[in-house]
Amino acid sequence: MKYRVTHRTDYVYSAPVALGYNEAHLTPRGDLGRQRVLSHRVEVDPPPAYTSRRLDFFGNEIFYFTLQRPHSRLTVTAVSEVERFGDEPELYLASGMSWEEVVAATAADPSPEGLDARAYLLDSPLIEPSPDVVAYAAESFKPGRGFSQAVGDFIQRIHREFAFDPAATNVSTPVSKVFEARRGVCQDFAHLAITGLRGLGVAARYVSGYLETLPPPGQAKLVGSDASHAWVAVFEPGGGWREYDPTNDITPSQQHIVTAIGRDYTDISPIRGVVFGGGGTQKTKVAVDVERI
Repeated sequence: MKYRVTHRTDYVYSAPVALGYNEAHLTPRGDLGRQRVLSHRVEVDPPPAYTSRRLDFFGNEIFYFTLQRPHSRLTVTAVSEVERFGDEPELYLASGMSWEEVVAATAADPSPEGLDARAYLLDSPLIEPSPDVVAYAAESFKPGRGFSQAVGDFIQRIHREFAFDPAATNVSTPVSKVFEARRGVCQDFAHLAITGLRGLGVAARYVSGYLETLPPPGQAKLVGSDASHAWVAVFEPGGGWREYDPTNDITPSQQHIVTAIGRDYTDISPIRGVVFGGGGTQKTKVAVDVERI
């Protein structure tokens, strides 16, 4: 399936910004074996004085740009064409390993992929120890239970027991508050899942991307499809990374387009930067459109 993704972000400042230094994670991944980037461009208005691209620690492409003349408005538009391939059906078949066996094998895996996975066992800026969340996750991880069944049950419970509410949280809301309120958005549910999984010794990472805006005929529109989406991936030695979408309780497939991978949102926020001036306040508007081509 081929898609065109348009991600537009508008900033309006209360006073002119003199200088701006920014970086963006807006380039879809083309190295994961299940999607291919056909084209990609980022348009910045006003035109930047300098731009560059590089890969970060996690293999994501960063687009860096600087603005060196006064401006009261900034628009960043990323347009990508991506071909998304279906995941192999056997990818999500149960391996037969219990979750305890997966935890032990991950801790001892000497392969390059295993060593990389252990980075996703550690705390990160938005993933801190939470006994309450770990205890909640542990209800799905009964002794001897199969790894895939335990993770799947945990993801299903988040979907059932937490309400999607865009007004309930913001990008800085801690997981403890999300857990207490039992509501949030896709970013919150991904962080909640990762907190519980890492607390049990399961390597889990944050995946950012997009969902197809309009579903196939006869299917319900998925939650989170009008903005950047987030889900999680867990590691199983010998099986690699397996993705789960707690917001919609589905296995990510052709409708999920991966942009970036990190420990949590702070590693791969779509756009971040530093401005000098601006009056201290700004209005931000984000619009995302995903269409089949």
